[in-house]
Amino acid sequence: MRVIAGTARSLPLKTVPGLSTRPTTDRIKETLFNILQPMLSGCRFLDLYAGSGAIGIEALSRGAAAAVFIEKNAAAVRCIEENLAFTKLKDQAEVLRTDTVLGISSLESRKSEPFDIIFMDPPYETGEELRTLRKLADSPLLRESSLIVIEESIRFDPASFSELPFAVIRDKRYKTNRHLFLQRKTNI
Repeated sequence: MRVIAGTARSLPLKTVPGLSTRPTTDRIKETLFNILQPMLSGCRFLDLYAGSGAIGIEALSRGAAAAVFIEKNAAAVRCIEENLAFTKLKDQAEVLRTDTVLGISSLESRKSEPFDIIFMDPPYETGEELRTLRKLADSPLLRESSLIVIEESIRFDPASFSELPFAVIRDKRYKTNRHLFLQRKTNI
């Protein structure tokens, strides 16, 4: 796994040993960032269920002003911190070792600035994406124009989002997974 483009281009990234995380392949990451590129310059990026931190690091490398990584696995947090140091992007980043919903609450209580892009890669088919979206529904961490991207199994049914104030504005499918792009319904 490596950084695809930007200031840290081609630098290899460490991954978390074992099966506790699923690194996004370089090909899928490149497709995702081709979609996100117009929004990245100067944006604030929130990487939830961050794993090795590859997605947030790619965003920083491509011009995001700041990124916050939330991950509860201690080995993954060490991996994120090592990858940030190696890519020299540590000064633009904050890493929180906590449960995602608790991390969001912590950022809210600190009155963190809102994020332009929120990426989440929760464990597939566990309901974590719904738990997190419920927390984000009225969160001051979202701007009116904020984009939420969820990586999920190809079998996931986004109809479960209908109760929430978010609409799926794009559904990019790959062989075994998909990226769902959501915005608040009031913006659509």
